[in-house]
Formats: sequence, C-alpha cells, structure tokens
Amino acid sequence: MVDDAGDSREQQQRQLEEIRRSFQEIGVRVGAFEPAQHNGSSANQPPSTPASPVASRSMMGWPLGVLAVVVVVCLLLGGGLGYLLHRPTAATEVPTTSIVTRVVPSPPKTRVVVPPACLETARRADELMDLFTRKVRDRRLSLALKAYTLASQACRKEASS
Repeated sequence: MVDDAGDSREQQQRQLEEIRRSFQEIGVRVGAFEPAQHNGSSANQPPSTPASPVASRSMMGWPLGVLAVVVVVCLLLGGGLGYLLHRPTAATEVPTTSIVTRVVPSPPKTRVVVPPACLETARRADELMDLFTRKVRDRRLSLALKAYTLASQACRKEASS
C-alpha cells in the first residue's frame, strides 16, 4: 500500500516533468518566429528564465481592455455628436401644414384582346407542365408537347398579323 503511494507520486513527478519539457519546447518553437534579439544569445537557445504565464496573460489582456474602452468611448461620443448636430433646434423648426389630396384613379380605357390561339397555347402549356410535375414520361407527354408546339406557332402567326 505504501509502495503504491510512492510509485504514484513518482509517476506524477515524471508526468509533471514531461509537461514542463513540452511547454518549454513549445515556447522555443513560438520564440523562433519572433524577431532575433541582438544581445549575444542565439535564436535556437531557449530563454534562461521562462516568462510567468500569469504575468503574460495580464499584460496581453491589458491593451485589449484599453482598446475596448477606447472603442466604446468613441462610439458614444460619435453617436452623441451626431445626435446633436442633426437635431433641429426650436428656433429653426417651422410648423408645416399638410394638405391631403386624394386622387381617384380612373378606370383604364384600353382593352386587351388576346387571340384565341394564344389562349390555347397557355392551356396546352399548363397541361404539359402538369405532366412534367407528375413525372409522366410516356406517349401522353410527347403528344402534349407536339400540341403545344403547334399552338405556339399559331399564336405567333395571329399575334404578328
């Protein structure tokens, strides 16, 4: 029982060292993308003292918080100035009288006459679309298509004359 506790403690220590080593390797890889420092140390060497994660988080979050505050203040100031500049003052307001006029539309005088062949074409087209939507793919479809084509040609002849 005591040996089990000692073994688990040693295993935890080994895992902790592995995690520390992997974090240090990641830090070295990330540091490779930063500009080289000319203080005599090479870029391939890990830093002698790793930065504290708590300190880096607070320093990284601080400019972002300041930026957010600045953006909010600018938006509020811009909105307030826009409201003040576009709001009419009491001295410049002129009461307007509204006159309502009602226009009664007159009925159309034109009469549209459709040739009967065109009405037949529309009827044949409806029939053809019905066959297509019901997925009928037999002789009825080919007959309806021929009838529509003939009616369409007749409609064009009547409409052009």
